[in-house]
Amino acid sequence: MREYVIDDQPKTRDTMTANLTPLHQRRDVALAVADAVEQLVKSRDRVKIYGEVFTPQRMVNQMLDLVRPELETGPRFVDKTFFEPAAGDGNFLIAILRRKLAAIERRYQPEFWPSESLFALASIYGVELLADNHEAARQGMLDEFVGFHQRHGTACSQRTNLWRAARFLVDSNIQRGNTLTGFDHDGREITFSWWNRVLSVPGMVQRDPFTFNSLHIADAGMFNFAVNESYSPCRIEHVHLEARADD
Repeated sequence: MREYVIDDQPKTRDTMTANLTPLHQRRDVALAVADAVEQLVKSRDRVKIYGEVFTPQRMVNQMLDLVRPELETGPRFVDKTFFEPAAGDGNFLIAILRRKLAAIERRYQPEFWPSESLFALASIYGVELLADNHEAARQGMLDEFVGFHQRHGTACSQRTNLWRAARFLVDSNIQRGNTLTGFDHDGREITFSWWNRVLSVPGMVQRDPFTFNSLHIADAGMFNFAVNESYSPCRIEHVHLEARADD
């Protein structure tokens, strides 16, 4: 239990409330609620077997503050790539998306929010070993995206291309697998895609697949995009249609 010092007398949180001003009381209650709600460990067995301990949200925000130019304020911030090798339940991934969406709202006109938010989603990657965490991370990313558009009155139901493209990007970019081996839960190589803008046509994207393991040998000039089918450029809100170049 945390200890506090008031009037040079140490007191625990349970015994100090009466001596605090209303402002301090509200702050202390908020701290207590945050401590109670934020779950950093799911079970001792998971800590033992997988080393699973979640990063507190306060620390997530402090770490992301260190990369604000890449994440929010710098040029081409929407397309700056972020990768989480042990994604957990998505606390870093969701916080990164939330900041990018807020920056898009500040820096772009509303008519560009749907396409730019999809490009932001396409820039965030993660790998998670455990099935329940993986599902929570994917759902959390999609909920953050949908919530952003619903707050601004943009249609983003499951019947819209905006939702379908977002779901496709989340499923493609947040993989269940083992970062150390480079293989997914079915024993196949983890495969991602770059989602490159077609610079001459706003809102268009070119998909280039690659294996995660190929990143380890990229510095040797052996990076290979031709591991899967090639795709035709398309509007980013149609990326879920997966139009092949040879179609």
